[in-house]
Amino acid sequence: MRSLLAAALAVLLVAPPAHAHGTGVGFDLDAATIPQLVRRLDAGTLTSVDLTRAYLRRIDTVDRKVRSVLAVDSTALAQAADSDRRRKRGHARGPMDGIPVLLKDNIDTRGLASTAGSRALSVPPRDDAELVGRLRAAGAVVLGKTNLSEWANFRSTRSTSGWSATGGQTGNPFVLDRNPCGSSSGSGAAVAASLAQVAVGTETDGSIVCPAGQNGVVGLKPTLGAISGDGIVPISVEQDTAGPMARHVVDAAILMSVLDRRGDDYRAASSPSSDGLRGARIGVWRKAGASPEADRVVRDSVSALRRAGATVVDVELPYQDRIDAAEFPALITEFKRDLERYLATRPGAPRTLSELIAFNEQDPVELSRFGQELFLAARDAPPPTDPTYREQRRTTTTLARRSIDETLAAHELDVIMAPTNSPAWKTDYAAGDAYVLGTSTPAAAAGYPNVSVPAGFAGPLPIGVSFMAGHRADAKVLRFAAAFERATRARQAPRYLPTLP
Repeated sequence: MRSLLAAALAVLLVAPPAHAHGTGVGFDLDAATIPQLVRRLDAGTLTSVDLTRAYLRRIDTVDRKVRSVLAVDSTALAQAADSDRRRKRGHARGPMDGIPVLLKDNIDTRGLASTAGSRALSVPPRDDAELVGRLRAAGAVVLGKTNLSEWANFRSTRSTSGWSATGGQTGNPFVLDRNPCGSSSGSGAAVAASLAQVAVGTETDGSIVCPAGQNGVVGLKPTLGAISGDGIVPISVEQDTAGPMARHVVDAAILMSVLDRRGDDYRAASSPSSDGLRGARIGVWRKAGASPEADRVVRDSVSALRRAGATVVDVELPYQDRIDAAEFPALITEFKRDLERYLATRPGAPRTLSELIAFNEQDPVELSRFGQELFLAARDAPPPTDPTYREQRRTTTTLARRSIDETLAAHELDVIMAPTNSPAWKTDYAAGDAYVLGTSTPAAAAGYPNVSVPAGFAGPLPIGVSFMAGHRADAKVLRFAAAFERATRARQAPRYLPTLP
């Protein structure tokens, strides 16, 4: 008992909670939403400099254990001071002005890291990705870059999520030796640990919603094309998208409103006055039997939905075996094409996948944890003109869309709910990732929106549920996520336990 108490105290000394006494801003960072912060900023009881300094202080202390932040922007406080001057003159640019945000390190950020976790991308980019430009135009404070599963988890068949050669291993802030999931592992863990108000992740299939689920935060994988992919290290432009990660649905909606290249405003979707769950028809794709803990959380979530007035219908999404068979080989072909296009834009980087493979073979760190089997497969994959590839892509996208569209129509549903994740596995380089349960593929392959929101726990480990719907239904899934969040209040702050008892 004494040794357990000592271990817990040691962790708490390094990883203090985000409550008022640990932040220097006089309130709980973990619980604060962007609208609450904006009210304080407007009233003059808080400055962006103070808020940014509080998050930098937590990065300096808490992140020693979590290791989610790969690089800090040395201009962050200057950006915050600029925001304070704008606000003082009455020229605040909107709700993101002065709000600190972290960016996944596969997003080009002028002069700052942007490594995709690889030592091969050691020279920073000359320009910001388009989404970074939108954040700067909105007045957001670019606080730094988050660690990720290297190359967005598309290098090895036996990879360990949250590890990169440039950032090391990110831990899960709820239980530090458990995995944060990938590839937006640093973004999910950093938001959970209150190291920034919000973060941006990216997803090809699961890389936003899985780390959101396993780190107990909100993560939106938007409709494909809603956010510009310019300046983001790709896997496949057929499925890749950036998306917001936050502790609260309202913050994800505000960040999405800035990131959306179409100018859509999602703030109303998360308003308490917006339509709730009463009268809604929700399909539940249980994926039962894989994880007893996830099964229990889904049952509890269904009960909460029914108490709130929703009708819940059990559904099965069709075509999943055919989608699974076609998606991966399609991505392998697309990866080489799209990555080499990106590499041509980066100073000092290898220009081809073959050159990148050779770099990794010579580097003392890159292959120290796992190999590059996917790189080798992509190097030798059929070209995008190959008829077999073209059929694989057509099958993947068409059947994924049908799986959601037909299910929604057949049962007259508003949205489909599914478990996001099973409890986080213990990080183990010999075994690699130990996925048990995931439901990201239909929305990811279809290019449809999917949002994960905290739903419950397995002991101290979070489990989320996802809401998905059809093309450009981003506001709808955010509205249901916000209503579910209000109905359940399931999210808790992490405890930074060193391991499970």
